[in-house]
Amino acid sequence: MTQLFDESGKVIPGTIISAGPVYVLDVKKVGDKPRSVKTPRGNYDSVIIGYKDRRLKNLNKPQQGLVKKALAEREKGFSFIKEFNNKKSVLPTIEIGQTIDVSAFVEGDKVTVSAITKGKGFQGVVKRHGFKGGRRSHGQKHSEREPGSIGVGGQQRVMPGRRMGGRMGGERMTFKNLTIARIDKENNRLFIKGAIPGRKGTLVEIVSK
Repeated sequence: MTQLFDESGKVIPGTIISAGPVYVLDVKKVGDKPRSVKTPRGNYDSVIIGYKDRRLKNLNKPQQGLVKKALAEREKGFSFIKEFNNKKSVLPTIEIGQTIDVSAFVEGDKVTVSAITKGKGFQGVVKRHGFKGGRRSHGQKHSEREPGSIGVGGQQRVMPGRRMGGRMGGERMTFKNLTIARIDKENNRLFIKGAIPGRKGTLVEIVSK
């Protein structure tokens, strides 16, 4: 994360994202003939893209064939190969082998960002749910971060949905209506206003509205 200053001198906090370029490896359309019985296709429109260089020999055979078919002259593979459902029907403008970079966005665009949050392991109720803990009065010196009562008198059991300690983080989160404050086309970087989920190196999905 970092900050920028606009023309009026106002501070804009945000996150710098390395965005692409990504390569279109395959385009699926409704009505396409299925490749085999085990791998049907043609039920929906989608696009398969690849991102971040990786040794081609380290990919499995289907992925190697996908890369070689789309980019015959490319000597490297991709660390991330993802399929995206084409809900906005932009397939007529997308072709196999095409490159998509930050030029697809415009400063001021509203985007939706999804990523996996930081994994924090097993955490108690104070950190995981924001409990304030037990009172410091009446001799309580060992229950400052305890959850307190977890059951009810008559039921004699813990009710479903009770907030308790457990594994925290490592979940997919989506932040909507984030603004692109600045675009660095030379280095393929986006400056998105505000914080986004994940840590350094997390794969981020950015969708324009």
